[in-house]
Amino acid sequence: MAIEVIRDWRDLTPDQKGAAVAIGAFDGVHRGHQAVIASARTAAQALDAPLAVVSFDPHPRRWFQPDAAPFRLMTPDQMARALEPLGVERLYLLPFDAAMAAMSDEDFARDVLAGPSPQAARSAIGQNTPQVARSAVGQKDGLGIRHAAVGFDFTFGKGRTGSPEALRRYGETLGFTVSLTDRIDDPDGLKLSSSAVREALKAGDMARAAAILGRPFAIAGEVIHGDKRGRTIGVPTANIGLADYMRPAYGVYATRSRLPKGGKWGGRILDGVANLGIRPMFETEQPMLEVWLFDFDGDLYGQTLETDLIAHLRGEMNFDGLEPLKLQIAIDAAAARHVLAG
Repeated sequence: MAIEVIRDWRDLTPDQKGAAVAIGAFDGVHRGHQAVIASARTAAQALDAPLAVVSFDPHPRRWFQPDAAPFRLMTPDQMARALEPLGVERLYLLPFDAAMAAMSDEDFARDVLAGPSPQAARSAIGQNTPQVARSAVGQKDGLGIRHAAVGFDFTFGKGRTGSPEALRRYGETLGFTVSLTDRIDDPDGLKLSSSAVREALKAGDMARAAAILGRPFAIAGEVIHGDKRGRTIGVPTANIGLADYMRPAYGVYATRSRLPKGGKWGGRILDGVANLGIRPMFETEQPMLEVWLFDFDGDLYGQTLETDLIAHLRGEMNFDGLEPLKLQIAIDAAAARHVLAG
């Protein structure tokens, strides 16, 4: 069953409440994030509750720093797909807007995370307090969570005043439990964090990025029209804008791309080679990913293509003409095939 994505904390139905949740930005859903989600999964099993993740769109950093350089590691759709294999049934992708930014930590815990859950409504009815019961049953706002799992560095509320300890105190009053996941690192000392992924990508160290993420870093986007110059030299490429993705090291990559699941391609995975950057010889205004899919002939315009960057082969280069460029492309393609075959 596909994960259910819920984009608000207001006007929820009773069956959309009552989950054990992991809370955080979870950009990248890396192995550190996965440990927090595993804690929520343990609680969900003990409580016989759905397993859910609470995250935000846009990323709070984008809200507070609208002019910040692109930094995202994944799109919301990629996040949902990364959560499915972890057993997550529901993704609360909450709008991070002016109202959310202005909430105190107590307001967030009470109004967003808690709110009358179905259990609270039944409890109120059982206490024979009609006024309270009517209020609880009629209240649609709030997630009505039963458990919250957070990481060691979790903060929340205006000014980031809330801490895991504060959340635990609020939960005691509001009716949910809290678990804290300590910082974990790879046995070899690899830091498991989104910032560590970004550092690895900037350095072109795709193996290190994949080791932190637990899978290759991938860029997904709509295939757009380019100048079609590649077709004239026998190298047709699928061009994808980078949007708010952080910019990995510019240059040439060995890649694996997933074709759209629907239609005639059925989600096939194809090897390829790609240039990521501004392409110095034919410079583009905005950096983009240009993927040459090996042994493929089809029209992907308007389709969403997701491409794993497996290995950084070299940096961007300029050339004196088309013949040196074609020669280098042949060398890059051979290198990519060799890496991918291994």
